[in-house]
Amino acid sequence: MTTYGTPDAWAALGDPTRHAIVTALAERPRAVTELAAALPVSRPAVSQALKVLKDAGLVTERAAGTRRIYRLNPTAVAALRDQLDTFWNRALTGYAETVEPAVEPTVAPTVQPTDETT
Repeated sequence: MTTYGTPDAWAALGDPTRHAIVTALAERPRAVTELAAALPVSRPAVSQALKVLKDAGLVTERAAGTRRIYRLNPTAVAALRDQLDTFWNRALTGYAETVEPAVEPTVAPTVQPTDETT
């Protein structure tokens, strides 16, 4: 198994079928047959996609009789979110550092008293 948050997890999410599976599993745990019924791919293709997601650490499975129930691995999802937060914060900081020098502070004009106001 790979370490959470590795490039393998990001690559695993790049495939539309695997992305759809992750989206479905975000709602609740599901069996392969339930996932396959909701997707335009075969059951073996869903099983292969689940294997890739499992190898990337994004999905876990448990036995329920003869079926396997798959669910998202909350630790792996949290690691991906942390990476996105880090990326986003760096992007915002870089943007702020780029924009701040270009923006000159505005100074309110001073009002000079006229003969009419005194």
